[in-house]
Amino acid sequence: MSGPTYLAYDYPLLSVFWSMLLLFLWIMWFVLLFRVVVDIFRDDDMSGWAKAGWLVFTILLPFLGVFVYVIARGKNMGRREVAQARAQQTAFDDYIRQTAKGGDGRSSSVDELARLSEIRSRGDITDEEFRRAKELVLSGHGASAGTGVGPTAAGR
Repeated sequence: MSGPTYLAYDYPLLSVFWSMLLLFLWIMWFVLLFRVVVDIFRDDDMSGWAKAGWLVFTILLPFLGVFVYVIARGKNMGRREVAQARAQQTAFDDYIRQTAKGGDGRSSSVDELARLSEIRSRGDITDEEFRRAKELVLSGHGASAGTGVGPTAAGR
């Protein structure tokens, strides 16, 4: 071996700290750069030319472009992100509600089974009627199809 071998104890602790700090700042810089680029495309208030100008500015002069963008439009970046998160949450909640209802507005088999169990626990139907209605629900025909269990039987 021609050169000296450096071991871990040859690298001072302060140098490790500064190296880790620079690595962290470098990663955070790229996170900020990507967030700015995403925000440029997300903003519906900007025209296409304005988006192109900001994008060219942030790519050609990344440090200056990102800092100017954050100063000029930073307050609305958070608002746009919150609005998108709320819209996604609302869409997700609507999807869950629609899926839980069975997709076509009818109640799901889980809801029908819960209603049947409640009717049986009140004593409005016998165990045999409950068993037949449960078989119909699980086969996909619904609880009120031909068993006498449904809105009229539940009101007995």
